[in-house]
Amino acid sequence: MAHAVTTEPGERLLNRELSFIDVCARVLELAADPSVPLLERVKFLSISSNMVDEFFMIRVAGLMGQEASGISVRSPDGRTAQETLGEIRERVIDLTARQSKLWARELCPQLAEQGIVVANVDDCTDDELDELAGRFDREIFPILTPLAVGPGQPFPYISALSLSLAMFVVDPETGEQRFARVKIPEGMPRFVEVGKRGRLVPLERVIAHFLPSLFPQMEIAERAVFRVTRDADFEVSDEADDLLEAVELELRRRRFGDAVRLEVSSSASKAMVERLKAGLGIANEQVYTVSGLLDLSEINQIAALDRPELKDEPWVPIVPPRFAAAVSNGDMFAEITRGDLLVQHPYESFKGTFESFVRSAAIDPDVIAIKTTVYRTSDESPLVPALIEASEEGKQSVCLVEIKARGDERRNIEWSRALERAGVHVVYGFASLKIHVKATLIVRREAGALRRYVHIGTGNYHAVNARTYEDFGLFTADEAIAADIADLFNYLTGFGKPQQFRKVIVAPFDLRTRIVEEIRRVAKAVSSGKPGRIRIKVNALTHPAVIEELYAASQAGVQIDLIVRALCALRPGVKKMSESIRVRSVLGRFLEHSRIFNFERGDQSRYFIGSADLMTRNVDNRLELVVPVEDRRLCNRLGSTLDALLEDNASAWELGPDGIWKRVGQKKGERAKPGQVMLMRSAVRRRAAAARAR
Repeated sequence: MAHAVTTEPGERLLNRELSFIDVCARVLELAADPSVPLLERVKFLSISSNMVDEFFMIRVAGLMGQEASGISVRSPDGRTAQETLGEIRERVIDLTARQSKLWARELCPQLAEQGIVVANVDDCTDDELDELAGRFDREIFPILTPLAVGPGQPFPYISALSLSLAMFVVDPETGEQRFARVKIPEGMPRFVEVGKRGRLVPLERVIAHFLPSLFPQMEIAERAVFRVTRDADFEVSDEADDLLEAVELELRRRRFGDAVRLEVSSSASKAMVERLKAGLGIANEQVYTVSGLLDLSEINQIAALDRPELKDEPWVPIVPPRFAAAVSNGDMFAEITRGDLLVQHPYESFKGTFESFVRSAAIDPDVIAIKTTVYRTSDESPLVPALIEASEEGKQSVCLVEIKARGDERRNIEWSRALERAGVHVVYGFASLKIHVKATLIVRREAGALRRYVHIGTGNYHAVNARTYEDFGLFTADEAIAADIADLFNYLTGFGKPQQFRKVIVAPFDLRTRIVEEIRRVAKAVSSGKPGRIRIKVNALTHPAVIEELYAASQAGVQIDLIVRALCALRPGVKKMSESIRVRSVLGRFLEHSRIFNFERGDQSRYFIGSADLMTRNVDNRLELVVPVEDRRLCNRLGSTLDALLEDNASAWELGPDGIWKRVGQKKGERAKPGQVMLMRSAVRRRAAAARAR
């Protein structure tokens, strides 16, 4: 087996944090793509801005904490925290400038052509100004609170990600100048619609126009818009006796996290910026000046306008024929007994598959137990109501709620309390390990015996996300898999060491070992002259040990295709290291979220799906679940999905050995093959074929 010629970490691995900025840039490319419908472009710009916010709240905050600790720890690619922060700043400055330019110079003019006018107050007619003044007096002024800084008036606390107006206010009689801040109300739409033409005026511009009413008989010497990003991550001690109470405490603390970024309008004077820096306690390198509108994430209000002609054609998820028949016949469990079922959302209906599965279990008198996991869910999901109904019917209902799911901690706490009040057994897992497993177990009495049915997914049980997140779900009555899931739930809810699982793979116990074994088996087969290839689809690939195994397999001659939506630390196409590895990312109207692992050697082809990305946190520090898919028909479906994404020449990017992502274009004379469109067509064809068969 050939050895790589590069040994320096930076030559073997790409930086995880910079890789995330590359993802934001790819989303921004979609926003800039004129072939994408206009309001979809606005949506993508909103998403790219929101992604940068989350990046600063979690990843940049973590790096800053590492730098402040004084501990010299290098990332796997060899960078120090200080070096990474410096490169992040350079790239974010460029990315922010591109976002602002795209919004101001392309999207706003094109929106105006379609009658969607984003305007300044100065653009309004006299009648529109009168209307705006009336609305300000009635709807806005009563909830504003001007906060001045002076003797006995300290610099106010600035909440995370809230827009604010900063100003220097001068008393014309005494010449005294004070700094003041007015928070832009968060409970109101960002854009105020005014006039018969429906002009959209940013709320902060409306408030800025009427500032004199908040500071009577004073002069506004300067005003600027600013926004603060704060550290939003937290850790719960392994020693926490009451996990629910510990998370609630950390949520209260997180509100007052350290400031990690100040965004301020580029028109702000040096004196204004210095005043904000002093009040927030931040350094020069944390200041980002923005030209034009701050917080472009909130243009999702415009993206949500009811203008279907400016959006993608609506997609109505299909109910797979076997599920439709099972629901109409009332024999959901008999259908699963007849053979495993595989569904792919949003091409296939979440409501017509998983939701039908849990509803059937809740009302079936022969079902005696329902056990499930909640990582993220939604108000629309019937999962929690089904558990409550099952409990009220006397069934054993168990729900493992991961209350440390970032961003959904408060919602999950509320769900857990509602479940407990209804008599559902609620378990919170472990302080030291996030439980990212997506599994539901149904126990049913049949012919005097107990039979178990299982759903294992790649995504959360979230009805809203299932309309836009691409994920797979496997329904099976396989006795070995069902027994494994039962053992897993017992481990999660009880006290004991995990058993040796029969078929499923569970992190952190054996996922890394099993993935490495599969890679090595393919490499060994190819080295001995047999055909072999590896195809993996994940959201992120950053685990150094897994990457090194893929490098070794490439040096053995294995063809490796990786579909990595977001973070990728592997450097493909490097001579004598990763020549046979191709990495691509597919972005489109749906968020690619499923995890698929395919290992081919000789005449054997093994497929797995599950919840785990190939990151250190997932493989070594979380509870994750991966399951083999053994039915040949279902394996073919997974293979077809990988084929469609690997052949995509319209919405895919490829990663080069230099670490640069380039969009895949159509070759001369080649027809467009957008992978997600191909998969939508496949879903329609399957339904039509089933109808003909009937």
